[in-house]
Amino acid sequence: MKIVNLGSVNIDIVFDVDNIVLPGQTIASSAFSLYCGGKGANQSVAVAQTNLIPIYHAGLIGSDGLWIKKKLEAFGVHTDFVFEIEEPSGQAFIQVAKNGQNSIVLYSGANKKFTKQFVDTVFANFKKNDWLMIQNETNLLPYIIEKAKEKGLNICFNPAPFDKSVLDLPLHLIDLLSVNETEAQSLCGSDKIDEILVTLKERYPKTAVLLTLGERGAIWSKGEQMFSYGNYNVPVVDTTGAGDTFIGYFLAAMVSGKSNYDSLKLASMAANVAITKKGAMDSIPRIEELSLLDLYGYIEF
Repeated sequence: MKIVNLGSVNIDIVFDVDNIVLPGQTIASSAFSLYCGGKGANQSVAVAQTNLIPIYHAGLIGSDGLWIKKKLEAFGVHTDFVFEIEEPSGQAFIQVAKNGQNSIVLYSGANKKFTKQFVDTVFANFKKNDWLMIQNETNLLPYIIEKAKEKGLNICFNPAPFDKSVLDLPLHLIDLLSVNETEAQSLCGSDKIDEILVTLKERYPKTAVLLTLGERGAIWSKGEQMFSYGNYNVPVVDTTGAGDTFIGYFLAAMVSGKSNYDSLKLASMAANVAITKKGAMDSIPRIEELSLLDLYGYIEF
């Protein structure tokens, strides 16, 4: 069984600031860094860092992003379906404040230039029961979802960054829906966790839900089953990429045969390690690094 991620690839331009800039305000940055990222690419690297199952990334980049392809390969991601086109790569302008919080502005670039031919070419290399990862940073999502189901692929969808277009997608075809608290509220119109879980269960009874709750941990739910896992008292350096780390680790663990609870635990541990380091892709830990959490206390919610 294999995982293919039909997702975004970005160049992340990161500024360290005292606080997130306010409207009309000009502030100084204490540091500037250039990273590779994109929710799609980050999630592919997270899968690769588990060393549990093969991951193939499929995406489009400009000539300015060729170095990212090499970096993905260095992480162990298969890049057979990462192609260069005559369009700038996706870009992300990121502010990271001293308290670890971030603010992000995205330019889609090549990520929104997918064609049906490109999608069909990628899917031709995968078979029934393989897994597809997708996010909301690319175009053609309705076509991708429907074609994946025709092919017999299982689908993991992370509707981030969330916008109203998500509500028009055939979400009943999704096998694993991964959302944070804000995305869940936008989907369900409620900020109460119990109501969110009930609403998602009623709307998409065949879909498993991963709900991340920041410092309160995470929940996996499907049908009458539900598991939760808390957090660790780690120093927060940068939260960028923590959600991508969580999703990639969970899916890799689950597809490789681990139980849903063990997958949730592994994903939560990886996300906790990720926030102790700067960057998005570069903060995603190898599975061997999760032992660092032995230094910190577990917090159950």
